[in-house]
Amino acid sequence: MKVLIVGAGGREHALAWKISQSPRVQQVFVAPGNAGTAGDAINVPIADTDKPALIQFAQENKIELVVVGPEAPLVDGLVDDMEAVGIRVFGPSKVAAELEGSKVFCKNLLHTADIPTASYQTFRSGDEASRYIKDRYSEPSDPVHVVVKADGLAAGKGVIVCSTRSEALEAIDRIASRREFGAAGNELIIEEKLIGQEASVLAITDGETIVTLPAAQDHKPAFDGDTGPNTGGMGAYCPTPIIDEEMMSRIEADVLVPVVHAMKRSRKPFKGVLYAGLMLTAAGPKVLEFNVRFGDPECQPLLMRLKTDLVDILEATVDGRLSELPSLEWDERPSICVVMASEGYPGSYEKGREITGLAKADEIENVKVFHAGTQLDDGRVVTHGGRVLGVTALGNSISNAKLQAYTAVKEIRWPGAWCRKDISDKALN
Repeated sequence: MKVLIVGAGGREHALAWKISQSPRVQQVFVAPGNAGTAGDAINVPIADTDKPALIQFAQENKIELVVVGPEAPLVDGLVDDMEAVGIRVFGPSKVAAELEGSKVFCKNLLHTADIPTASYQTFRSGDEASRYIKDRYSEPSDPVHVVVKADGLAAGKGVIVCSTRSEALEAIDRIASRREFGAAGNELIIEEKLIGQEASVLAITDGETIVTLPAAQDHKPAFDGDTGPNTGGMGAYCPTPIIDEEMMSRIEADVLVPVVHAMKRSRKPFKGVLYAGLMLTAAGPKVLEFNVRFGDPECQPLLMRLKTDLVDILEATVDGRLSELPSLEWDERPSICVVMASEGYPGSYEKGREITGLAKADEIENVKVFHAGTQLDDGRVVTHGGRVLGVTALGNSISNAKLQAYTAVKEIRWPGAWCRKDISDKALN
């Protein structure tokens, strides 16, 4: 069969790499792809937002399965438009993707379905939100424990954790007045800051059956020790010891099952990847957010460990046959992904810097370098994004996987390259 993957990041490279291993797959195309997917699949120069061109390509090339990677085309209704012309596609519909596309919709659904989450208020204007903060905290230096969130998609950066009144007002100004995240700031949320460790639990569902994947832990803040601004994710590892079997059962019962039922009741049945971003608080797990696709960078360590044919899972989801699928098989070894980023990320950064040492890194045992923000320029691999590579490794222990990943990181060079040095240390501590 022929498969088309939509997207250009590290998640899409991991999907292309894994899907191409299936004996049932003849060709894998990635639109638009990156320098890494060009080695594991065939790149197609079509933007992931160009719905007519993607549909035309799928029809002309007799694509039997489309896998939509990023959130933006899902929220824009690519799945609906492809299904309307008879193309089989993995991912949620436009109305179901609102679970990620609107944080206001998500929080209201969580509240209605009695799913544990932080207390919150929603606002349609910056003035309204600023008045709320000023009324609650009278002095600029008053300690504040809130998180200010843009309602819409903001590439993981529209969430600002605030510790003072001044920081909260600045966050509101950035989102609602200066419009740093564009239309994502049309509405905003102010919610209580939850204390605990974060974890990511991804599940695949066909709307009836839920198949939960091993828990992972992402590292959102830019710098070591979880300091600095939020990013799309600076690294992840899987599995995480902070979620044991008992905790996973609780998350399934209190979070995953209720949200699938709530979506069904609201006539927005969910099919695809349901990603719960959780805070493990003293009162139990609480939902920070839902995503409607494989996480990036969680996808990379997850797929490194998956032994079951991914195409079987994707097709069973599309066809509503997940209940018939045997239990998934996993490599028992843990996996770690370290994101290497461009100088300046998550702020502004330069593109076009040549990357060296990729072949040497890939030669290291149990290592795969997944490309994210890269492209080919006259045969050279150059930087083309903020998060450039996801260096991913398997190991007999978490510390061994970390050693393998960072050994590979040391082989890779470009001007201004940087990464966090503490990915997975939370597990070791």
